[in-house]
Amino acid sequence: MNTRRERDSLGEKDVPQDALYGIETCRAIENFPISGLKPHPYLVRATVLVKKAAALTNMELGALDERRGRAIVQAADEVLSGQWLDQFVVDPYQSGAGVSHHMNTNEVLANRAIEILGGRRGDYSVVHPHDHVNRSQSTNDVFPTSARLACRTLLEELLPVIRDLSLALEGKAQEFDGIVKSGRTHWQDAVPIRLGQEFAAYAGTVERNRRRLEAAGESLLELNLGGTAVGTGINTHPRYAQEAVKRLSELSGLPLRRAPDPIEATQNQDAFLHVSSALKVLAMDQIKMNNDLLFMSCGPMTGIAEVELPPLQPGSSIMPGKVNPVMLEVLNMICFQVTGNDGAIAMATGAGNLELNVYMPLMAHNLLMSLSLLKNGLRVFTERCVRGIRADETRCQYYFERSPGLVTALSPRIGYEVAAEIARDAVAQDKGVRELALERGLITEKEADELLSPKRLTGLGPG
Repeated sequence: MNTRRERDSLGEKDVPQDALYGIETCRAIENFPISGLKPHPYLVRATVLVKKAAALTNMELGALDERRGRAIVQAADEVLSGQWLDQFVVDPYQSGAGVSHHMNTNEVLANRAIEILGGRRGDYSVVHPHDHVNRSQSTNDVFPTSARLACRTLLEELLPVIRDLSLALEGKAQEFDGIVKSGRTHWQDAVPIRLGQEFAAYAGTVERNRRRLEAAGESLLELNLGGTAVGTGINTHPRYAQEAVKRLSELSGLPLRRAPDPIEATQNQDAFLHVSSALKVLAMDQIKMNNDLLFMSCGPMTGIAEVELPPLQPGSSIMPGKVNPVMLEVLNMICFQVTGNDGAIAMATGAGNLELNVYMPLMAHNLLMSLSLLKNGLRVFTERCVRGIRADETRCQYYFERSPGLVTALSPRIGYEVAAEIARDAVAQDKGVRELALERGLITEKEADELLSPKRLTGLGPG
């Protein structure tokens, strides 16, 4: 391998000649062969966008000469267009605060800017990773800013996916509104409900989670950019913080704003936990819905089978013809992962010390993973599962008529004790509640029609 020799404060090291990264990235590659993963693409893009905003602001304020500044901006634009992404190589599990990822970015942009100016990679007298690309910046304001920008961008893509799911569920609620079935509590037969009402409740839960997540995402818009090492803004122009945030807002298209107290915003990274917690609630509610659908669709012959899920692929290597609820299974696994990610983010949030929380790489990695998994998982769940759900109206009607929970509607007329006896005998004799009540002369046919009408039994609630 052809190499070039580079030096840093710890000494010298050979760097691959064709690499845009430099010596500090090489040290990170050696020190952190942990997960085999690369940085999330949204984090790379966000970090480069911060670097572009910084270069433009520094040029405007006279802190960076136009020749170097424009080369850095051009290098950043190339990465933003999709070039050189293979040069961002630092494992997400790395040095605290994201120093290694940050220096990887500084070195890639510096070396590409050097080439743009006609120099050779590694000749940092032309463009220096620290002195020029990192002018007016610190890892401690660049990394949290980049992480918030990346997470907020991905959140903007997740929110309409959640909305699509709630609309699809609402569509099923309307489609199934005339189908009455037995409700269930404690895994036992309960009073009747319409299948459409169940799906309307699912839609409402999803929409409430969307609103909660949208509100939580506001915290990602507050940045400590310009605060540098501890939030005091050392080594920056007096107008740098304000102008850099304004420039980054323009470049990203997001309504970014300076944190009211950049020192506090450097110490605490609870915005990531705020969003992650909202994702966890979404995941918990989704697991509940998934498990309801697993129960209602179990069968086809020996289960409940009130609804039928779209058959997507063979479900067994040994049982011919078996079809499994794969979309519900994969979405549950995604939700389990999101819940675990939130636990790690919570631990990291509380582990900061004094002027800095060094565990930001874990927070960013986990939150970006959760956002990505839910965006993709909920999208395919909506398209390949929810939209294709069918109801077995005959089966639902059968359970409605045979459920001993139906006797609840007769209790005010015949009394609780007699009603309990009817319910017990209905199960023992395998008869319907209506049938037994009529046989024993407890109600007339007209009363039965009135008291046990599906409309009366399920009249309250939406739908």
